[in-house]
Amino acid sequence: MTFLAPHALWLLLAVPLLVGAYVLVLRRRKKYAVRYTNVGMVRAALGSGQRLRRHVAPACMLLAITLGIAAIARPTAVVTLPSEQRKIILAIDVSLSMRASDVEPTRMAAAQAAAKEFVQDQPSDVRIGIVTFAGTALLVQPPTRDRDDLLSAIDRFELQRNTAIGSGIILSLATLFPDEGIDVETYTLGPAMHERSRAKSLDTPKADPKPQPKVVPPGSYKNGAIILLTDGRRTMGPDPLDAAKLAADHGVRVFTVGFGTQGGATADVDGMSIYMRFDEETLKAIADVTQAQYFYAGSATDLRKVYETLNAKFVLEKKETEISALAAAAAAAFLIAGAVFSLLWSSRLT
Repeated sequence: MTFLAPHALWLLLAVPLLVGAYVLVLRRRKKYAVRYTNVGMVRAALGSGQRLRRHVAPACMLLAITLGIAAIARPTAVVTLPSEQRKIILAIDVSLSMRASDVEPTRMAAAQAAAKEFVQDQPSDVRIGIVTFAGTALLVQPPTRDRDDLLSAIDRFELQRNTAIGSGIILSLATLFPDEGIDVETYTLGPAMHERSRAKSLDTPKADPKPQPKVVPPGSYKNGAIILLTDGRRTMGPDPLDAAKLAADHGVRVFTVGFGTQGGATADVDGMSIYMRFDEETLKAIADVTQAQYFYAGSATDLRKVYETLNAKFVLEKKETEISALAAAAAAAFLIAGAVFSLLWSSRLT
């Protein structure tokens, strides 16, 4: 435990002074007390419990003062708390390279198995959404707490041509912020091309421009995150780093996973043998821009360990937390207890 205002702890020197003052008061009371002919009979009548309980209320008051001083010093402690992450988007590459068998039985099968384990290990209150990307990005399962729907969505993955990593990030971001109208096509085609692609009548009134979202510090959004897994490199779609910058402006962290043989592998695609290798440099840059982490998984076992690490990160997190309120609440509780005991046993406040 540490203190943000340690200079306030000097006030604790008053505690032994208060104890000394209390002892002096007791001695003075004893000196001027009525003298009985038989003190032993009085003590026997009171009993040891009666004699001790008169000190309970002052002791409670002393504890209240001590805890109050500790609260003023603003104590902090590293505690393990439930993570604030409550919505997680799994963005998974379903390009044809995921057919490669350098990861047994195939990259796709291993990725599906690991994703299922991750889903099942999440707390029941965490909503999970699933985005797949190849030539385009597709929301195959909106965020939900229904684990059966998520597992069914994972089983429905279909392999496609090309790899649009940036599209996967942008659609995942749009899923986290559905009210902001983040349009994947706008970022894919560019604003001008996107407007031309919409055949509108000249009589159609122009819609009011949507207000631009406020830019926040990278990694500051605590209610959601994106986990992106890919075994390849961008072949089309928006630049992944531009998409990562958009996520960073929203404060969303994008954890990236490079999957497959690190030196690359060959897969059979429509009868052709094609060499594939993921872009580790870009994946590291995405994680760095968004204040997240990059992971490498070269096997099914590695991938499971990566998801276990991410699961622990989202479920429980350790952080330094100020506990002044807790100390103040405890001080108030002892103060009230002392007052109650004093009124019950002596009909007055100590």
